[in-house]
Amino acid sequence: MAVRPIVVVPHKALSQKAQKVTDIDECILRLARDMADTMYKAPGIGLAANQVGETVRLIVVDVEYAYADPEDKKKNPVIIINPTICSREGTELREEGCLSVPEFNLEVARAQCVQVKGFDLKGNPLMIDAEGLLARVLQHEIDHLDGTTLLDHASVLKRNLYRKRHKKKPRGDR
Repeated sequence: MAVRPIVVVPHKALSQKAQKVTDIDECILRLARDMADTMYKAPGIGLAANQVGETVRLIVVDVEYAYADPEDKKKNPVIIINPTICSREGTELREEGCLSVPEFNLEVARAQCVQVKGFDLKGNPLMIDAEGLLARVLQHEIDHLDGTTLLDHASVLKRNLYRKRHKKKPRGDR
């Protein structure tokens, strides 16, 4: 298990549509473990494979760990291979941030409830009915798998201001 570097915009993996996982081999299992370690270290509450430079349909989420009291902290990552949103319900506007778009927050309209299907690491089918923060994180991470970042939800003006501000920074700071 290892912590991998998180790529940031404009890294090409973030704008590419991830490929479906067809074989859950040792490489995918290692990637999933590494992604969980990376997410906890960041710290974050979700991570898509694109964010570590791998364009495969794999996400890791844990919305409870980051907000748990220190004595109650238990890592319980939900790992989903080939996640797909089957249904959406309601709409909610809330602020989001992203590990791959540092120093940028944006209010994004997302479904309040979603149903997501996919597979676990053993290849067993998963069906997750999510609402609130979990629904938002699942939608955010699946966006990454489709090549969409938080910046893509921003107005052209906000996107250009962000890019201009971050071009001025030395490479080591990004």
